[in-house]
Order: sequence, then structure tokens, then C-alpha cells
Amino acid sequence: MSVSGKAAIAGIGATEFSKESGRSELRLAAEACLDAIRDAGLKPSDVDGLVTFTADANSEIAVQRELGIPALRFFSRVDYGGGAACGTVAHAAMAVATGQADVVVCYRAFNERSGHRFGQASPSSRADSTGLEFSWHLPFGFATPAAWVAMQARRYMHEYGATSEDFGRVAVAMRRHASTNPKAWFHGRPITLDEHQASRWIVDPLHLLDCCQESDGGVAIVVTSAERARDLRQRPVVINAAAQGTGPDQMMMFGYYTGDLASLPAMGTVGDTLWRQSGLGPGDVQTAILYDHFTPFVLVQLEELGFCGRGEARDYIKDGGIELGGRLPVNPNGGQLGEAYIHGMNGIAEGVRQVRGTSANQVPDVSNVLVTAGTGVPTSGLVLGAA
Repeated sequence: MSVSGKAAIAGIGATEFSKESGRSELRLAAEACLDAIRDAGLKPSDVDGLVTFTADANSEIAVQRELGIPALRFFSRVDYGGGAACGTVAHAAMAVATGQADVVVCYRAFNERSGHRFGQASPSSRADSTGLEFSWHLPFGFATPAAWVAMQARRYMHEYGATSEDFGRVAVAMRRHASTNPKAWFHGRPITLDEHQASRWIVDPLHLLDCCQESDGGVAIVVTSAERARDLRQRPVVINAAAQGTGPDQMMMFGYYTGDLASLPAMGTVGDTLWRQSGLGPGDVQTAILYDHFTPFVLVQLEELGFCGRGEARDYIKDGGIELGGRLPVNPNGGQLGEAYIHGMNGIAEGVRQVRGTSANQVPDVSNVLVTAGTGVPTSGLVLGAA
């Protein structure tokens, strides 16, 4: 059974994006959820499902209490960090399509700058399969997402002749978009390619401006049936495809054992499923929200998803190819490099705004939007469309 066309996003909500929220993660979650529920024209008593990330500190029943939801008929969590984002919407769509729930809110909230910072190295004491995987890498100082991505980025450069400047063009595009988005942390603060190149090294070949932000904030998404969504406050945004995927010999955040270090086979799996479910292809989308926690993986995603051939992304993005007005505007909100890093959930919200026609940086005549979440990790994606 396919969920294509059976469910829709009826509401989106978010807190402000900051570096120090000054309040608990539970409060951030509740604020974002209430904002999304109101955006849909619903009440907390209409909600009977909640979905979040396994990494989220806010339990479903705690959020239920804060919102005043009488009872939940469906609740679930999706693993693998940022790869969970579109997966939460996939779970919600399946719940709605199968009658497990009528209205499901997906949420993610954290103090990722002022609290626990994912980008900092820390020892792992996990006595589980993930802890076992990390044990092969952490003792050798291979301890941060930047270091893990840098290894694959360097191989990609070797295979296809990509340069640090090619990665920098992604950062410049994202910051340019963020500079005209009032909700973005880097609103009014574009960068040049020279500034990218002059930014300090984090892990060769990644500069500081190749790395996404650390942000405090929360985002929530309301999912209900496509039929019900037509009667609610906002223009429905139909979920035409939803997919999750892994690659061969997948590890938590490593694709080192897949046979091709310059690729992201998990994203290829997601892309194939999305195009098959939706009946669309790369030429049918007007804008893409690509998970941009690090710039090199934006190039690799363009290739895995079929927008260009292997090794061709560096030419695809030249001369403003992924900027507003280019062949494929990517992350008109500024993405995680420019707007905020809320584990990809703010990207889903931007996809919804693009279909609604309400984005700060609206792409003309949007009918279909591709959204991805997580790269390197097991990942997920969506194709969103107009009703």
C-alpha cells in the first residue's frame, strides 16, 4: 500500500531560531506544536498522534500533557539523527492512511547550541550496536560529524576533481538565500566565495563556512488526510511520496564500507523510491530542499537524486545553478547553513511554504518540491505537491 496522495501537511509551526533560547527543550517543543496546530486551524484536542526523533529529549506523553491532548492513538520515533526528519512525516502519513490516527504532529526541539552540541567530540559509553560501531573510530580521534564527512569529501574531490571552491559555492548560495529570509539567523549577512575560502579550517577539506549552524529552536508539522486537509485553514500540501533508506554495510554516520566512498547510496535508495512512488522525476520539481549539514554532500545528493551525472554537480552549481533564478533553486530559506539547524525539520516547513506560495524567497509556479533529510546516516525524503 502506497501513502502517495493519501495524506497532507495541514500546518507548520516553529519557534524563533537562536543561539540561546533561554527556555527548556520541552517548552520549545510545545510552542512549535501549538503554532503548527493553530496554523492548521485545529485544536490540541483534535490531535491523536505524535511522532519525533529518537534523539529528541521530549517524550510524546510529556508533549501530550503540555498541549492538553486528551489521548494518543499513535506515537512513534525515528532513529539516526537528521535522517529522521522526513521519516517522521512518513510515519505520520502511514498512520493517517491506515486509520491509526486522524491528526499527527511531528516535532523536533532542542537547545543544540546552548545545551548539548553535536559538533563537539565526546566519548561514547553506549553498550549497544551503535556504540560498537563508534568503537572502531573514536579511539583514533575520528569523533565529530565534520571529521566523518571530511573523509568522504576528500575522496569525492579525488574521484571527480571537485575543489574547496566548489563546496564554497554551496555556502555562498545558502547564505545569499538566508540574507533575504527574515526568519534566518544569517538574515542580512551574505558571504562571498573569498570569505568562504578565508574562513578557518575545521577538518581538511572543510572550512568553517562548509559546516551548518548549531541552533536552539523547535519545528512542528501537522499531518492529516488529504480529504480533511481540504477543509482546514491552509492550502493543503499533499505528500506524494515518502521514503526512508540505507546503503549496503551502513553504519550510523559512515558510508565507508559501501564500495564507493564518493557516493551516498542511502540517498540513492530514497531517491529511487520517491520518484517511483510519485510518478515524477528530477525535471518535475521546481525547487529542492536538500539536507545541507555540510556543503560537499549537497553536490553528492544532486548526483544521487538524478539531477546530474556522477561528478557533474560542480558544473551544475556553477554560475548560480542552485540559487534563486537558477536551474534548480536549492534551500530558498537558506537551509541549515543559513536559516537554522533543526535537524532538517525547518527544511520540511520551507517545502510546505513553497507549495503554499508563502515563502520569503518564493520560487515561481511551484507544483512539486523535493525534500531530503540526513546524509551519511540512514536517511529519508519527501515529494510534496499542490492539492
